[in-house]
Amino acid sequence: MIDDFERCYRFMRSRDPRYDGFFFVGVTSTGIYCRPSCPARLPDRRNVRLFATAAAAQAAGFRACKRCEPDAAPGSPAWNRRADVAGRAFRLIADGIVDREGVQGLASRLGFNERQLNRILVAEVGAGPAQLARAHRAQAARTLIESTGLSFAEVALASGFGSVRQFNDTIQVIYARKPSELRRRARRKRAATTQGAVDLRLPARAPLDGTALLEFLGARAIPGVEHVEGGTYRRSLALEHGGGLVALTPEAGAARCVLQLDDLRDLTAAVARCRRLLDLDADPVSIDAQLGADPLLGELARRRPGMRVPGCVDGFELGVRAIVGQQVSVAAARTVLGRLVARYGEALAEPAGALTHRFPTAETLAESDPADLPFPRRRGEALRSLALLVAADGLRFDAGADSSAALAALLDIPGVGPWTASYVAMRALGDPDSFPAGDVGIRHALRRLGHAASGPQATSVAEPWRPWRSYAVMHLWSSLGAAPAPLSVVGPPGRALGAHDVDDLPQSDVRVHEVQAPLLGGRRTEDGRVADRADR
Repeated sequence: MIDDFERCYRFMRSRDPRYDGFFFVGVTSTGIYCRPSCPARLPDRRNVRLFATAAAAQAAGFRACKRCEPDAAPGSPAWNRRADVAGRAFRLIADGIVDREGVQGLASRLGFNERQLNRILVAEVGAGPAQLARAHRAQAARTLIESTGLSFAEVALASGFGSVRQFNDTIQVIYARKPSELRRRARRKRAATTQGAVDLRLPARAPLDGTALLEFLGARAIPGVEHVEGGTYRRSLALEHGGGLVALTPEAGAARCVLQLDDLRDLTAAVARCRRLLDLDADPVSIDAQLGADPLLGELARRRPGMRVPGCVDGFELGVRAIVGQQVSVAAARTVLGRLVARYGEALAEPAGALTHRFPTAETLAESDPADLPFPRRRGEALRSLALLVAADGLRFDAGADSSAALAALLDIPGVGPWTASYVAMRALGDPDSFPAGDVGIRHALRRLGHAASGPQATSVAEPWRPWRSYAVMHLWSSLGAAPAPLSVVGPPGRALGAHDVDDLPQSDVRVHEVQAPLLGGRRTEDGRVADRADR
């Protein structure tokens, strides 16, 4: 975007907040960098420099504007989508890997040496890994200064600085204020009263369909790990330095986030994962404009502006959810996952209401016996194979995962099909263009829209929705809430199929028929067995 100066300058003139985070504006006459929507007087063209990241502006010697607080803007959706080295590095840095393992650890993770990685990032975003990590540390420190009563020494340690002196110097350079001034001028009420509790606001581009997010997450909430009540989603977390709890409440253009962490060094990672969970860095204006203009999907998209694709806080957990959810209803999957958590999950030292456990680790499930797992043995073997791969670092679903390699390894697991891989791509890997063509829920939604399409036909129908097919899927699944009777898929010789199985069978071997069963309660085939809802 910054290559088109005139376009960016028009955005600055309009002061449209939708473009905050896409680029940053450095003003040479003041030495300040701002959001495009900054309310200050529009600078002259000759004094404007454009930057792809706040870190790049800081590296060029600009300090953050005190009026618009540019480093607190929503992130650019480009970094969620990019699967190249720069995109993976950017997400890992936001997740705090440099604070935990240093630049060398980041470079090793990506398969480059430090010099190569620095050259790639400077060319792509205008700042090296150390500078990008410094910008994230400064923002984390400012959050702690303004929202907690921690001492500045504790803030420095929690936000990743090597010393209090480094912390003081960085805050002074970036914000042109001392830490004590930032605390005195904090505009948000300090809500946290105990160590490890942080109350903050996660900005998002409007519109944000928080209702759809909570409906989706609530319908799939694992007993003991997650709970949705009163417009707030709560869950337990497993982070690098300890555990934690989070409460997320979608609001207008933001989400309120209350974190209770065992170790405040996990703040950066926890915030990044919560943003991915709620898909807060999406570009709803572009998505809604394209999908809303589609002749087939337009009415659904216009009815639910700001639809998000819920992500996850842990890729392994999402992989387990996808495998467990094969060929069972959403309610049945929740029950099974609850049993899995009760048996293999780590119990919280101090339960918080409905939250009693953390989700089982890959190492724990890798040691389980598939015969002891609460579902069919073949599915248990697939789950254990996934756990073994993740425990041995042979498969990653985190912020820096190589998506093509991860999906290839996932599909090599016996019992894992295209539907499961597509679902993992959507929610764990953040692919905005994933489309499970054989999904029964999609087939039913398309039929209600007047298109009896599945498999290759559905793929053809979805072609105009690129590159936002994941969001189109969310609209289709959401539309099923008002569906009269769901579909059941039965294959030879009358066995129940998951939606991911449909593409693997000749169409002559697949029968689709109506059954009277509650949509959210599951479907039953003619022989009484539950079939896959295929939209979890």
